[in-house]
Amino acid sequence: MADTTHSHSLRVGRHTQAGQIYLLTTVILDRQPFFADFQAARCLIRCLQQAQQLQHADTLAFVVMPDHLHWLMQLGPSTDLSRCMAGVKSVCARQLGMALWQKGFHDHAVRKEEDMPALARYVVANPVRAGLVERVGQYPHWDAIWL
Repeated sequence: MADTTHSHSLRVGRHTQAGQIYLLTTVILDRQPFFADFQAARCLIRCLQQAQQLQHADTLAFVVMPDHLHWLMQLGPSTDLSRCMAGVKSVCARQLGMALWQKGFHDHAVRKEEDMPALARYVVANPVRAGLVERVGQYPHWDAIWL
């Protein structure tokens, strides 16, 4: 059975690998719907863009949900996964002026045989499955390189 423990770093036995694609999930403290606020959600998206500009990660797909983030990304050569996620969370919290995040994140190292566009569709369809919108295009806080 897979370990689904949320830790403040990679799950036990895992290691960071430059160029590896990961699906990451991180959650707001007490699952408060902080990112239901449009400007707060856009701030987090800018932090993801900054991680890309710094070559820490290439964003393949993401969705900012009211109380959590799903991020499909390829890790850059200049950082490790824990440091990359900590950086995004820290910059976002500083820019918004408050502690936002539960410690840790869930990581899934994507295998080569997994269908990336299907995984991206799964990520961006989160608002539909959560009942926030009827169609993906109605939700403003997502993107994917394939869609």
